[in-house]
Amino acid sequence: MDELRELYQEVILDHNKKPRNFHALPEPARKSEGYNPLCGDRLTIYLHVKGDVIADVAFQGSGCAIFKASASMMTSALKGKTLMDAQVLFERFHRVVSGQGTAEELETLGSLRAFAGVSEFPARVKCATLAWHTLKAGLENKQTAISTE
Repeated sequence: MDELRELYQEVILDHNKKPRNFHALPEPARKSEGYNPLCGDRLTIYLHVKGDVIADVAFQGSGCAIFKASASMMTSALKGKTLMDAQVLFERFHRVVSGQGTAEELETLGSLRAFAGVSEFPARVKCATLAWHTLKAGLENKQTAISTE
C-alpha cells in the first residue's frame, strides 16, 4: 500500500510541475473563476462545449500542488466527455475526496484515484475540489465567482 501511495504522490507532483491544459483558450464559449481563501488558490476555467460534449477545457491560475494537479488531471479527464459524463465524474470525485466514496466509485476514477488520500486532510479537500466546482459553474454558465468558503 505504501508503494501505491508513493506512486499517487508522484502523479500529483508531476501534474503540479508540468500541468496539462495550463493555458487560456481563445474566445472560450464559457469561462468561470474560482478562489480558495484558505489556501490562496485562484483559477480560471475555460470551456468550449459543442452540443453536449466538452470539446476543449483548459485552466490558468496559481496555488498549491494539490489544486494545480487536480485541475490538470480534471481537464485531461474531461476532454471529449459528455456533460452528463462530466457531472457523474464530478460527483464521484467529490465523494471520494470527501471520504464518502465507495470502492466501486474509486475504481472508476482511473488516475484521479491519486486524490483519494486527500480525505485524510479535510483542509485539502477544498484544494482538490476547487477546480471541479469551478468547472461545474462554467458548465452551468454561472457568472459569479466560485469560492470554497
